[in-house]
Parts: sequence; C-alpha cells; structure tokens
Amino acid sequence: MSTPQRKPASPLTEVLIAVIVPSIILMQLSGPEDLGPVNALLLALAFPLGWGARDLWLQRRLNPFAVLGLVSIGLTGGIGLLELDAFWLAVKEAAIPGLIGLAVIGSTWTRYPLIRTVLYHPRLIDVERVQAQLLLRGAQAEFEARLQRATWMLGATFFFSATMNFILARWIVVSPAGTTAFNEELGRLTLLSYPMIAIPATLMMLLVLYYIGRAIHQLTGLKLTECLHTAQ
Repeated sequence: MSTPQRKPASPLTEVLIAVIVPSIILMQLSGPEDLGPVNALLLALAFPLGWGARDLWLQRRLNPFAVLGLVSIGLTGGIGLLELDAFWLAVKEAAIPGLIGLAVIGSTWTRYPLIRTVLYHPRLIDVERVQAQLLLRGAQAEFEARLQRATWMLGATFFFSATMNFILARWIVVSPAGTTAFNEELGRLTLLSYPMIAIPATLMMLLVLYYIGRAIHQLTGLKLTECLHTAQ
C-alpha cells in the first residue's frame, strides 16, 4: 500500500522554522542567565536540521540541495562548538553556494546538465512539446547553445550568493565562536541573509528562467505560459 502524498509546507512555514525561530533563539537565549551559548546553538540548529531531515523522509528521495543544507547546518554547529575563528564561518557561508555554482557549470560537460534539473525540467516545463517544436523547425542546436549560456547565468547567481555570503559573514560575525556575542551575531546573519542575498539571487534565477522562456518563444513560437505545466 503506497503512502498518501503529503501536501508540501508553505514557504512561510519553512522560513519560520528554518530561519526566524533559530535566529530568535540565538539572539535571545544565548546569555549565561538563559540557555548559554552552547545549548542555545544546539537548540537553534535542531530546528533547521530536524526540518531538513523531515523533508528528506517525506520526499523519500535524496535531494542534493537538501543534503547540502544539512551539511551547511552541521558545519555551522561544528564551528561554534569547536570555537573556531569566525573567518571559517565566512568561508563556510561562501563555500556552499560556490560549490553549487561550480557543479552547475561543470555539469555542462556531462550527460546531465543541472540546468535541466533546476529550470528546464519536465515538472516545470512541457519539455516534450518544446522538443517537438524544436525538431520541427530544426532549431535543436541553437536551443542547446542558449541552454549552455543559461547554465553560465545560473552558475553566476550562485557565485553572487557566495560572494555576498562571505562579505556579510565577515561584516556581522566578529566575535569568538562559543560566546554569547557570536550566537547573537549568527542570528543576525541568518536573518539578514534572506533579504540581502536570497531575494536578489531568486530574482536573478527568475531572469534566467525568462531567458529560457524567450529562447523557447523565438525558436518554437511557443509562449512560456503555453509550455509551463502550471498553465495547464
């Protein structure tokens, strides 16, 4: 008997559990009169770690981006608990999106470019319909060339995030790891990273999707709204 499909959580719920609650814990409960820096850090990390593990369990598949998120959380906790220099936190913050960007660009030389997993994917776009029109018009080679340019654009969004993560972490987190001040700064970093990094990066990714949609329209005559599965 198959497990019934569960409705995915709303983005607001995910941001609340993975970002807002841990940030409040770090900023408000890290003092020695409360939980203390170590216990507050462990409690704050438990929320996104538990949420990520829950998501992996319910999806019943290994999502590489979710795994990277769990690794990132584990490294953050390790830096705090081992009381490493705050510089390594900035390196970690930059390394995760940087590695994703390298993977996106490096995948262009493999059989499975990540652009097809992230944006040009059958769950988002009616790929069969697009490919049929490309074949009819003999435009497959031109479309592949544009997909490769879109891959470089997508990689650039992750490099942007990596650079901004490093700058923001170095600017905000200046106290020694394992201290109350470090936890408070880590909470502020988590809160600020979304409006200052995640939102611009998302807008850049939407521009890449627009570029793909424009290429589809020019080469097949189909509008993006006609080949998006959400339009059906």
